[in-house]
Amino acid sequence: MSSGGNCWPDRFAGKTVIVSGGAHGIGAATARRFLGEGARVAIIDRDGAGLSSAFADEAHDMLLTVTGDCTDADVLAGFYQQTVAAFGPVDVLFNNVGQSGRERSAPFHQSSEEIWRFVIEVSLMATMRLSRLVVPAMRERGGAIINMSSDAAFVGDAELADYAAAKMGVVGFSRALARELAPFGVIVNVVAPGAISTRAHDVLPAEVFDRIQAATPAGFIGAPDDVAGLVAFLASAEARYITGQTFLIDGGRWML
Repeated sequence: MSSGGNCWPDRFAGKTVIVSGGAHGIGAATARRFLGEGARVAIIDRDGAGLSSAFADEAHDMLLTVTGDCTDADVLAGFYQQTVAAFGPVDVLFNNVGQSGRERSAPFHQSSEEIWRFVIEVSLMATMRLSRLVVPAMRERGGAIINMSSDAAFVGDAELADYAAAKMGVVGFSRALARELAPFGVIVNVVAPGAISTRAHDVLPAEVFDRIQAATPAGFIGAPDDVAGLVAFLASAEARYITGQTFLIDGGRWML
């Protein structure tokens, strides 16, 4: 079984993990990280071929992959039920799915409500829906939820107004949820990557990507494993006293 980055082989032994948007990039790297640390991992992504390719070498008794649209509430509910049936109650939820308008991004005055609604659906509403599914059981037995934001929400990148709004919505949602769930032993945190070498950045307008890279003090673009390591830590018992926090992984582009 393959895995990315440095791993503690048994850190998540006996744990069930959900990863949304896990066929590529950060989602795939994080799913492999959890598998490498002993977790049972359920992944949903609309790219079924990508899922098959990314996890062809993984142990199938520890892995469930489902092809489905994360903006469809019924699909998410079915995926959650399949996960529980296969692996038992969910211990960790990584709400990774989300995207900007990508090639359809535009200056705000030229943008369309259709694109706003898509970006909010996939980046915020999917996070809220999957969280709503896992929270009732987590209130009874504890758990960890890690939500995906972006440093674009903090920097305010031009031509990404809808994306920045959705991703800052993830931060506000996570803080409120963290406060609600803390008495039940559930932690909720946010990771907010900057420029990471993924397919999403490949389709950003060149001028947007160049601005982001030029503004990154570290001087290089991060890799998906740079994010996966932090997600794994936040999902572990080592992070039990950390909740409601947002962690930027962006080479210093935005410093809290």
